[in-house]
Amino acid sequence: MTATVTVEPAGRCPWDEPVRIAVRGLAPGQRVTLRASLRDEKSALFRAHARYCADAHGGLDLGRAPALGGSFAGLEPMGLFWALEPEKPLVQLVKRDVLTPFAVKLEVLDGHEPDTERLLGQTVHERDFLPPGVRRQPVRAGRVRATLFLPPGAGPFPGIIDLFGSGGGLCEYRASLLAGHGFVVLALAFFRFEDLPKYLNDVCLEYFEEAVDFMLQHPKVKGPSVGLLGFSKGGDLCLSMASFLKNITATVVINACVANTIAPLRYKDMIIPDLSNDTAKCKITESGFWSFVDIWNNPLEKPNHQSLIPLEKAQGPFLFIVGMDDQNWKSEFYAQLASERLQAHGKDRPEIIYYPGTGHCIGPPYFPLCRASVHAFLSQPVSYGGEPKAHSRAQVDAWQQIQTFFHKHLSGKKSVKPSKM
Repeated sequence: MTATVTVEPAGRCPWDEPVRIAVRGLAPGQRVTLRASLRDEKSALFRAHARYCADAHGGLDLGRAPALGGSFAGLEPMGLFWALEPEKPLVQLVKRDVLTPFAVKLEVLDGHEPDTERLLGQTVHERDFLPPGVRRQPVRAGRVRATLFLPPGAGPFPGIIDLFGSGGGLCEYRASLLAGHGFVVLALAFFRFEDLPKYLNDVCLEYFEEAVDFMLQHPKVKGPSVGLLGFSKGGDLCLSMASFLKNITATVVINACVANTIAPLRYKDMIIPDLSNDTAKCKITESGFWSFVDIWNNPLEKPNHQSLIPLEKAQGPFLFIVGMDDQNWKSEFYAQLASERLQAHGKDRPEIIYYPGTGHCIGPPYFPLCRASVHAFLSQPVSYGGEPKAHSRAQVDAWQQIQTFFHKHLSGKKSVKPSKM
């Protein structure tokens, strides 16, 4: 091997932080291909590649040199990460064990693909999901099944409860990364985990009330209230929590409905029915994936309006993150409807951020776009939408917006240090 691949900053780096990739020891103007690969905890392989030309000094800096094609084109310093694609279709890159890093192999090969045979240099870059100083604590308190992430320092810190969608289980990687930015974050499971209900029909709002109480009783959490972060089904659950439960100050929802979905929601002697749907309207894409975006009935029409979450009772403020190519919900319509309903009842207008070309699964920065995968609960291939480059940019910006929103409304800070692309 004749070339050296470097990553700065050296050593491990949190997944949501950008790095600088460079190659030294090439011939002036040499044509090369850079290739990235990683295996997840189930040994699924993800790969990306791009073609480049070395500069007049035999160097290559991905922060300055545009890719000439491959998995992406143009100036994309982090393209080798966000453009990763699974070797087998319908596999989504998620982090199941936040205690271990993803090891990303970076290789430089002579020539442009497909005419690349000789390996010139390589390195392995480890990307962490437990930022420096963040502590992970499993929570089994009463009925609550969760994992708590504590940032370094004496605290107390703003507290956030983090909910994912209808796949169930316990997903920790968003909470662990967010804790690295000065928050106590509770990654909360609510069904299909340990002794929790197997089905959403058996989930009640008292469970989430118990989780809020747990957070406010923790000495590291800065009261008198907490924030909520919800994605998909977790988003409408957060809206219900903000509407019925006490001590909620700020809520962020990512691609969610303004009505209760999928299963009825019980709280004390009240039941909110689920938004009805017409599965005959389910579309099958040319690739054979399910698209659910048109199956949901209009929540403004009778009797569907009974499923509407009573936002007139809601405690704000709210931030809606909307992927305009979401293939699961009409997220743009629902966010606008939420805004109209809140303002009609004298509430402050929520913040809504629309991201063109962005699909359903908006995650932390540099996660590759998942256009489709086998749904964990439905066991069917589901389309999520999105275009890789636009989706990647949306994730970087949304991550900053989420932090800024929570710091402002939970701790009084006005802004956070912006990330680089």
